[in-house]
Amino acid sequence: MASIAAPPEFQHTYARLLPTLATSWKADESSDPRLIISNNPLAEHLGINPAWLTSDEALSLFTGNQAANNPERYALAYAGHQFGSYSPRLGDGRALLVGEFIDPQGQQWDLHLKGSGRTPFARGGDGKATLGPMLREYLMGEAMAALGIPTTRALAVVTTGDLAMRERPLPGAILVRVAASHLRVGTFQYAAALGEIDDLKTLADYAIERHYPELAEDNDRYLKLLNAVIERQASLVAEWMLVGFIHGVMNTDNVTISGETIDYGPCAFMDVVDPQTVFSSIDEGGRYAYGRQPSIAQWNLARFAETLLPLIATDPEDAIAPATEALEEFPNIFSRYWHDGMNQRLGLSTTVDGDDDLANDLIALLQEQRLDLISTMRSLSDHLRGHDIGLGEWTTRWDTRLQLEKASCEELISRLEAANPIYIPRNHLVEEALSSAVAGDLSKFDALLERVTHPYERVDNAEHYAQPGDPGPGYRTYCGT
Repeated sequence: MASIAAPPEFQHTYARLLPTLATSWKADESSDPRLIISNNPLAEHLGINPAWLTSDEALSLFTGNQAANNPERYALAYAGHQFGSYSPRLGDGRALLVGEFIDPQGQQWDLHLKGSGRTPFARGGDGKATLGPMLREYLMGEAMAALGIPTTRALAVVTTGDLAMRERPLPGAILVRVAASHLRVGTFQYAAALGEIDDLKTLADYAIERHYPELAEDNDRYLKLLNAVIERQASLVAEWMLVGFIHGVMNTDNVTISGETIDYGPCAFMDVVDPQTVFSSIDEGGRYAYGRQPSIAQWNLARFAETLLPLIATDPEDAIAPATEALEEFPNIFSRYWHDGMNQRLGLSTTVDGDDDLANDLIALLQEQRLDLISTMRSLSDHLRGHDIGLGEWTTRWDTRLQLEKASCEELISRLEAANPIYIPRNHLVEEALSSAVAGDLSKFDALLERVTHPYERVDNAEHYAQPGDPGPGYRTYCGT
């Protein structure tokens, strides 16, 4: 197949500035690379010709088979607290940064390969990924993007023609990921542990330039960087909670400085409102349960704050008080974002005393009755059409509150249906789609992808996509490593 158009023009600003945090490496060659799925809408947004994604040149670039021009690639170094225990050297054990590129809007992006082979950070792993987990990350990222939640996204998934050994041999695959950056809390932990203040400062300045350029000339920019990341993470986790999303592995190496959701491993959406919900097979103690996500986010941000102390003040002891003050604001910031989100989902455009209680009491009612969050919230518009949605006295209180909006019933219904999705990646449907895809049939995956990337648009004969499943108490999700 001939080359179509051209690939992005890659830069390597991060590796040039911080060679101690990026190791030059080569991807494993793939014996029989094949494109499984390409993200044409994302490609168009990024200024990449979708036709190029189907070319031999793209396939070679995505799998490590490209010999021409000997492209630079880097395994990124980072540390991290994994389930609360500190690991000083994690890094990209099975991934490589191809480079950064600029889209037509002037925004900088990373292009990253996940599953491209062992690197010096592999820690005994085989460096491979398998098709099911890579398609899961593709699906989840696209669903989150369609819901308006900040996320990394996949440009493509390719199979390598090689097998990866898990419980049984499985098709090897590579996820071609796009992110605003791959800077993590763990990146700062690694840089801080090196003890080179100049490198830590260079990293912080790079993060500011890339994600918070308005802070670049500020004398207190490192404290304000902390505040800015706290703000974005509080907003992000509130968005997760509002749709019942459970990340599953909220280690500090999976917390981005940009505020994007990253590394969709054993993630899932909650079917029944229960703060103790855990699906991840490796989260045996429930550290990252649905209801614990806000407090864990604050804990992770405290680890970020620790790395910034020598930058916030010449004497790190003087930085403890302002950093602590910033961290202590997290619950209030999170609460503000969550309640603002709930107000939108309740059709409220104004704020009055009692709104917080109305939202809190609804969640408590859903928990008590073991109801599904997404379908219940969507049913609120049915109540305005005169249907009983089974929420009893709470709906009477809500009706009284809606009268203060001074909006027509049609306008309120429009607000509700614009804010409350119908379709999310239901766990049972995800498992069915991935099982079929690994067996060679992508039809269920494609159909589910179509629904979750148009989450607010009801279509005929698609009721089963909107219904929660009953995977049973033993349902578990896996990282795929």
